Amino acid sequence: MNLFTSSIIIWYKENGRKLPWRGISDPYRIWISEIILQQTRVVQGYDYYLRFIQRFPDVNSLASASEDEVLKYWQGLGYYSRARNLHSAARSIVEQGGFPTTYAAVRALKGVGDYTAAAICSFAYGQPYAVLDGNVFRVLARYFGIDIPIDSTKGKKLFSALSQEMLNATAPALYNQAIMDFGALQCTPASPSCSTCPLIETCVAYRENTTSLLPIKAKKIKVTHRYFQYFFVEQGTHTYLIKRDQKDIWKGLYELPLIETNAPCSLEEILASEAFQTVFPASQIQTIRRIEKDQKHVLTHRVIHADLYKVKVKEEFTLPSPFFRVEIMEVEKYAYPRLLDHFFSLLLAN
Repeated sequence: MNLFTSSIIIWYKENGRKLPWRGISDPYRIWISEIILQQTRVVQGYDYYLRFIQRFPDVNSLASASEDEVLKYWQGLGYYSRARNLHSAARSIVEQGGFPTTYAAVRALKGVGDYTAAAICSFAYGQPYAVLDGNVFRVLARYFGIDIPIDSTKGKKLFSALSQEMLNATAPALYNQAIMDFGALQCTPASPSCSTCPLIETCVAYRENTTSLLPIKAKKIKVTHRYFQYFFVEQGTHTYLIKRDQKDIWKGLYELPLIETNAPCSLEEILASEAFQTVFPASQIQTIRRIEKDQKHVLTHRVIHADLYKVKVKEEFTLPSPFFRVEIMEVEKYAYPRLLDHFFSLLLAN
C-alpha cells in the first residue's frame, strides 16, 4: 500500500463510524443503505434505514409490497424516484432468482449507478471496485491538488482512474469505507480538520493553501422558483386528496388540491382567478382563509413557495376524479411530501 491508502485505513480503524449496514455481507441491506445515502446524510438516513429494514427485511418483502406503502416508508427522505426505482429493482431481482453477484449485473439494476454498484460489490462480495462519491472526490482533489472540474468529462475519467489506483485491492471494503468516512468526518467540505489530519505533511492543497477551493465544479446549478397554492377542503369530517402522477417532482405521492401560479398571489387574486373559480364555485364555498403564506421548501434545483388555504365547503360540493374524498383522520395513511407534513401539523392547530 502507498502512504495515502495506508494512512486512510489507519485513521479509519481509530475513527470510523459504527453503522448498522457495515460489517455485513448481505447485498440487499447494503443496497438499501446505499440508495438511502445517495442524497441523504448518514445522520438523517440512520433511523430511516432501521425503519425501512424492519418493514422490508429482505428483497421478497420489498418486491411484494405496493408502491404506495414503499413511498410511505420513504416519506421524509425526498428524491422519491429512489424509492420507486428501489421497488422496481426489487421485483426484477426476485424475477431473476436472487441478488446479482457481478458488477455489471448490479450496475444494471434500476437506480444503481457506478458508485452504488462499486459499493455493493466491494462491501458484499469483496470485489476490487473503488467508490467515487462526493467525499472521495473532495479527499482526492485536495490531497493531490487537482484543479480539473470533477463534473467534466476529463475530470470524471481522471478521478475514476485515480480512485481505482489508490484502492487496496486486497481489502476493498475496508478502504472504500475508510475514504468515505475520512471525507465525511476529517476532510469536510467546510472547516476541515487539517491540524489533526494524518496526511497534512503530504497534502498538496494544505501546502498551497487551496483547501477551500477544491474540488472544483464547472457547472452551476440553476435554481428555479415555483409558486404553489394549496387548498385544504373541509367538508364535515372529510377532505380531498390527489395523487401526483405527472412527470414532475413528488411523482406517486399524494397532496391537497393545488393551483400553481407564476408568482406570489394574494387571497383576492386567488379568488378572482379562473383556475380557482373552476374548481371552487363561489356558491359552494362557506369560508376560506389563508393558514400559511410563503412556506419555502428547498429542493436541489427548485425552491417551492407554498401558500396554504383552508376552504370550508357545503355538503353537496364535490371534486371530480382524479381527486378523491377521504376522512380527515385517514390522511396520515397516505405518502405525501414533507411540505404537506408541515401543513397538516398547522391544520391540526387551526
